[in-house]
Amino acid sequence: MSSRLSPRNAKDQPRTRKSSTDSSPTKPSPTSRSLKHERVSRLDSSGAYDREAYDARRENRMAARKKAEEEAGCTDYKKMYEEALSTNERLKSRLQGSKQELVLVQTQLERVTQRKITMTERSNERSLLETEKRETRVLQKKISDMEDEVKVQTELKNENQRLKDENGALIRVISKLSK
Repeated sequence: MSSRLSPRNAKDQPRTRKSSTDSSPTKPSPTSRSLKHERVSRLDSSGAYDREAYDARRENRMAARKKAEEEAGCTDYKKMYEEALSTNERLKSRLQGSKQELVLVQTQLERVTQRKITMTERSNERSLLETEKRETRVLQKKISDMEDEVKVQTELKNENQRLKDENGALIRVISKLSK
């Protein structure tokens, strides 16, 4: 309650100012000296601003920036091309692995089918026949899934090749434009 009744709180208290002994007005700080030197260096002997020197410096900066942007643009296409190549190689290896796995599954299916034939000749037990049918269905499903995967990988390979061709065309266009 006493804070409400008091006429001054923290906001109302006056701010303290630096005394004249804190900073010396006769000596400029090193920072202000360098800024003043920079301004003076832009002026010619008569005190006028040197426009030609400013324009030359500005053109040099702009040319350097433009050259850096052009180099960055070229490396991006090169990077994209290299990424496309690595993706293509990765997809090729996956496709090869899938083909090998498909051959393996097909041989397993043939073995199961041959087993099925020999087992049905030996015995008429339905339980074995049903088990083999289930195995056959599972293997056939696996084969169909792998064939679908091979199709998808082939499509991805074709898409990758198309992107590689487009990338090459873009690189040729950019090289023509840069000449």
